[in-house]
Amino acid sequence: MSDNNLIIESSSQIKQFDSTSSVMWAVSLCLLPAGVWGVWVFGLKVLGVLFASILSAVVAEAAMAFLLKKNTLKDGSAFLTGLLIGFNMPPSIPYYIPVVASVFAIVVVKWTFGGLGGNFMNPALAGRVFVFFSWTGPMTKWTMPKTLETFDAITNATPLGHLKSGLLEYTGIVDRPARFLAETGYPHTKMDSGITTWLNTNMGLDLSHGYIDMFLGNIPGSLGEVSVALLLLGSIYLFIRKIITWEIPVSYIASFGILIWIFGGTRYSGGSYFNGDVLFHLFTGGLILGALYMATDIVTSPTTRKGMIIFGIGAGILTFLIRIYGSFPEGVSLAIILMNIFVPMIEQYTQPKRFGVQLKREGK
Repeated sequence: MSDNNLIIESSSQIKQFDSTSSVMWAVSLCLLPAGVWGVWVFGLKVLGVLFASILSAVVAEAAMAFLLKKNTLKDGSAFLTGLLIGFNMPPSIPYYIPVVASVFAIVVVKWTFGGLGGNFMNPALAGRVFVFFSWTGPMTKWTMPKTLETFDAITNATPLGHLKSGLLEYTGIVDRPARFLAETGYPHTKMDSGITTWLNTNMGLDLSHGYIDMFLGNIPGSLGEVSVALLLLGSIYLFIRKIITWEIPVSYIASFGILIWIFGGTRYSGGSYFNGDVLFHLFTGGLILGALYMATDIVTSPTTRKGMIIFGIGAGILTFLIRIYGSFPEGVSLAIILMNIFVPMIEQYTQPKRFGVQLKREGK
């Protein structure tokens, strides 16, 4: 701190009147509807997963703040990190796994690099990826939501997982993933069936069963990512307050959607170019949670508008490549973390020219 009381801190240096704590708590509040839905469809055990991830993140933050003589516990960043880690966990996960993920996120990813503003990648995503590769079995064991609990346990796979594994032995023609799921017995609710039939009959559409369930959250998946509708609802407030802006989510979703539309259909027998099932891939695999709440992290994303768009496009391309051509069915977490690594370079080449700096002429 200088003599004139000017405090110089590391990023994020937000050019608005919102404090760090108000931003963090606002994001946590907007995630509440999706979290409540996860508790309702997957059962009360989900509360234990969320409690374990949040409490361990807060305790780890308190311990590091005490050791380093900082006062960071009230800013809400540790709570949000723990909440996002919980949202990225399967409902039946053993409690020690979200605990390890949260401690790794706070101690290793966040505080090793100086605390909030110094970390170069999203702590919650890094924690999730760390435990995914450490305990792949429990991290890929899914619980059937109670809206579908009357169906056989063999269907306990996410739509993307069922698609990827089912195609290994399927010999028929697959024109669209959602239709493949319907034809191979993937369950859907009566509500999905009724709404889909009504739309096809009265609106002249040709929707397969499953889209409504995927949009509302009646599918297996991570406990906080399944309800696209509630994630979108919560983000409205963030856009109104300009806590997040359109550049990253729109460029992320648009680039991913365009690539799926052009090339997605070619990965299935009988498929063709410009025939990819965009809705299926937008409603599954945590894309909306990642695009709206994790890729937009103010610390680990670019600060310039051009940089945000480049970041979003890069994340969309990587998610497409990992999900369609890789061995993992989803790809959102890895794509965002990889783009976090490129943020310093993106910032370097997208910063506006400083006023009053004269460019060197050629030959001088």
